[in-house]
Amino acid sequence: MADFTHFDEDGRARMVDISEKDKTIRVAVAKSRITVSKEVYENITEQKNKKGDVLQVAEVAGIMAAKQTATLIPMCHPIPISGLNISFRWKIEDQIDYTLEITAEVKTVGSTGVEMEALTAVSVTALTVYDMCKAIDKSMTINETYLEEKSGGKSGDYKRN
Repeated sequence: MADFTHFDEDGRARMVDISEKDKTIRVAVAKSRITVSKEVYENITEQKNKKGDVLQVAEVAGIMAAKQTATLIPMCHPIPISGLNISFRWKIEDQIDYTLEITAEVKTVGSTGVEMEALTAVSVTALTVYDMCKAIDKSMTINETYLEEKSGGKSGDYKRN
């Protein structure tokens, strides 16, 4: 268990003590994708959804989720988020495959990173798109949620290949 920082020497779960760590600028970028039908794509892009602007609501949900990460993930520290941006990009292949790529960039100045906040943001954003469009088509697929990159902190920078 020595390699797992969230367990003590007796194997009990614990929150890592970050009180001695230096405060640095930390940034994390995460991505997720949701694949939808042409009907859902048109509903979103033409803003025909009866529940409102799907992407605007999903963006707000992602921001709110990032700020609540410590209440959702047991060993996450509550941290002040100094910046958070969620963006969307459509990828359409052969007029059959409509995939919305969601990107969240989260920033803080602190003693621990914001990877979990970025991952939580994109996950809840995708779930909100699903929730707002499920009356149209329940076959949407949320997939490929991952950390794209992170910077700052003792472990250094990371960029996905």
